[in-house]
Amino acid sequence: MILPIVAYGDPVLKQKATPINRTYTNLDQLIKNMWETMYAAHGVGLAAPQIGESIRLFIVDGSPFANETNLDHAERRELKTFKKVFINPEIHSYYGVNESFNEGCLSIPDIREDVTRLSTIEISYYNEKFQFVEEEISGLAARIVQHEYDHIEGILFIDKLGPLKKKLLKTRLAQISRGNIECDYLMRFPEKATIR
Repeated sequence: MILPIVAYGDPVLKQKATPINRTYTNLDQLIKNMWETMYAAHGVGLAAPQIGESIRLFIVDGSPFANETNLDHAERRELKTFKKVFINPEIHSYYGVNESFNEGCLSIPDIREDVTRLSTIEISYYNEKFQFVEEEISGLAARIVQHEYDHIEGILFIDKLGPLKKKLLKTRLAQISRGNIECDYLMRFPEKATIR
């Protein structure tokens, strides 16, 4: 089932999410719904807070980036199959080089900005079968994971921008919060009672 994506301004997007256990109600169905919702919105990642669930869960699928021309062959190959569920993830370290990339967010449609992140992370998490995983992730895959991880920490990519850039975006963000935007996927706006 395709769920509405929560728009900028909803308090759930600024909360630090809560860990869950394997008995979380309807977890398999929730994950299935998240995949459907993400693909319907043409996203590469979706965190549970973005559908109104303040839990430490997100999904990623890096395959849409597999044809980026500025990536080497190995990274393109990795992104083709980079499809994962992250439950209760913890990033233990960030390192490598600072890299800038133009990011967007399904909860903040029509706004894209350059965000600098470190190129490699070490992360532990549980997969959809609640098996414990520890791994190192680099490149664009690490960026996708960091973006979604920020969501479960209550951080949006625009929080990483400088004060001037934030000020310039203030009016557009207010329009998103009010639902005064055109969007081709289902959204829930904090200042409107309706979903569209």
